[in-house]
Amino acid sequence: MKKYARIFAYLKNYIPQIILYFFCTVLSIIFSIVSIGMLIPFLELIFNTGSSSLGALTQQSGNPVVSFVRNILVNSIEHSGKLNTLMLICIFIVISIFLKNLFLYLASYVLNPLKNRIVNQLRVELYNKVLQLPIGYFTEKRKGDIISRITNDVTEVENSVVGVLEGWIRDPLTIILNIGFLFYMSPQLTMFLIILIPIMGFVIGRISRSLKKQSNKAAVKYGEGVSILDETLSGLRVIKAFNAEGLLRSRFLKVNDELLHAKNHIGYRRDLASPVSELLGVMMFAIILWYGGSGILTGRIPLEASVLLGYLGLFYNIITPAKSLSTSFSNMQKGSAAIVRIEEVLQATNTVDDNPNGKQLQQFEHNIEFKNVSFRYEDVTILKDINLKIEKGKTIALVGASGAGKSTLADLIPRFHDVSDGEILVDGINIKDYSLKSLRDQISIVTQEPILFNDTIANNIALGEQNASADNIEHAARVANAYNFIMQKDDAFDTNIGDRGMKLSGGERQRLTIARAILKNPPILILDEATSSLDTESEKLVQDAINNMMQNRTSIVIAHRLSTIRHADEIIVLQKGEIAERGTHESLMLAEGIYHRLVQMNQLIAV
Repeated sequence: MKKYARIFAYLKNYIPQIILYFFCTVLSIIFSIVSIGMLIPFLELIFNTGSSSLGALTQQSGNPVVSFVRNILVNSIEHSGKLNTLMLICIFIVISIFLKNLFLYLASYVLNPLKNRIVNQLRVELYNKVLQLPIGYFTEKRKGDIISRITNDVTEVENSVVGVLEGWIRDPLTIILNIGFLFYMSPQLTMFLIILIPIMGFVIGRISRSLKKQSNKAAVKYGEGVSILDETLSGLRVIKAFNAEGLLRSRFLKVNDELLHAKNHIGYRRDLASPVSELLGVMMFAIILWYGGSGILTGRIPLEASVLLGYLGLFYNIITPAKSLSTSFSNMQKGSAAIVRIEEVLQATNTVDDNPNGKQLQQFEHNIEFKNVSFRYEDVTILKDINLKIEKGKTIALVGASGAGKSTLADLIPRFHDVSDGEILVDGINIKDYSLKSLRDQISIVTQEPILFNDTIANNIALGEQNASADNIEHAARVANAYNFIMQKDDAFDTNIGDRGMKLSGGERQRLTIARAILKNPPILILDEATSSLDTESEKLVQDAINNMMQNRTSIVIAHRLSTIRHADEIIVLQKGEIAERGTHESLMLAEGIYHRLVQMNQLIAV
């Protein structure tokens, strides 16, 4: 049951509701037993219809249930007559059924919001974990698989685990209370019944055993399907341009067929549990009917015929919850695979831990310093022995061939990754000693690919400053050369830009990200290939916006265009994760080293 520990931990927060549910459930079961138990006086009254019926009813029985019922019947018949007694029995049965269903409804009324809260809490906890995990975690995971765990697997847990919590309380209680009353009616017959029940449980357990394996396979295939769908929607332009529809279609169909196969196997096994449990229940009913009937006929079991029929009615009351319990067990096995996949995310190690009680970086004053910094990822060294000091207000450009470690070096400053060796200091203090929020409050980033959200222009610009005024948003847009194109839109700043900003051109999207960085107004800027994907006209507008933004700020620039980096205070040339050269544009060109070759080979474009 360890795999369900998180669900049980959630339940601890709702003890009063669980107690109330338990109370209502017990009352509904008791009234259910009473309504069926009333068959015994009904049958006693019907069976004893002759002239000597009252005398027959007054005879004492060895069974305490029969004696109790007969005493009530005799008193009722003496005072009200048989017809009125029969009517009272029928009214009592109706009242019992009404109360049973009333308390059953109240139990569900209490439990359903609780189940919804548990699922909601699980979904929120999973989403929060996704936000907390470092960027490196997602480089080795399929985006579709993560989405599948948050959507499909949580839904599976909702249906297969949380959804059957009601049954895991109600059905065992129903079985236990009914068996307790049956034992009171006939210990001998009930002991025989108890011997048969484990056989039923063993058969159902064998059927459900393979559900977890098949459910895990189905979850994996669902994740693969979501990944292919995400890639299709993101790359639709390229897919159509290269006539690759057939290739993507075949990939999706293959995964979809495998998912269908796995889900069919799950359905076969799960659906088999219910009819098998019902068949076993009817077989047990027939065995009890034969065993009890033969015992009464031979005198081996001292039981009245009316009590045996009432006994059988109460026993049949066990078959439905037993069948439901077996289905719940199958669903739990099916849902356990989803829980394991969710736990893999929730238990993932966060290699970049926040330091909420750390120092607050209120204002960047002096410099950023890399001291003997190395960074390894899965035993592959990305950066090695980096020593670099970036003074406040200076612009540092990072250049080098693809894979040299430029972006990784920049990502270490806001702690998207943590260093493997060495340390990074901001104003002489290790960045790990600052709270993560206060550190990132001092930094804005503009990436090569504009990251925008399906929201209005104003809300995208104000992403880092939700309380920004309309005037401040407008000012940021003007500085970023975005104001003119924004005002040409029908709804201006209230225009929705669509998924990933697809309603805008590349240059417009990038200028919005720059406006977002400007509005935040940080002292430190990281520009990662911010103009590399733009046409010449858009680049000029964006570059002007970048120049406006870089004024009086400390900037770390990664770029492949000389126009962006030639005026940097220092250019750092990286090669295979190490600093190979450093200096100004003029000094590096005179040295005729790696930087000179990059320029000559047009890897740094002279625009």
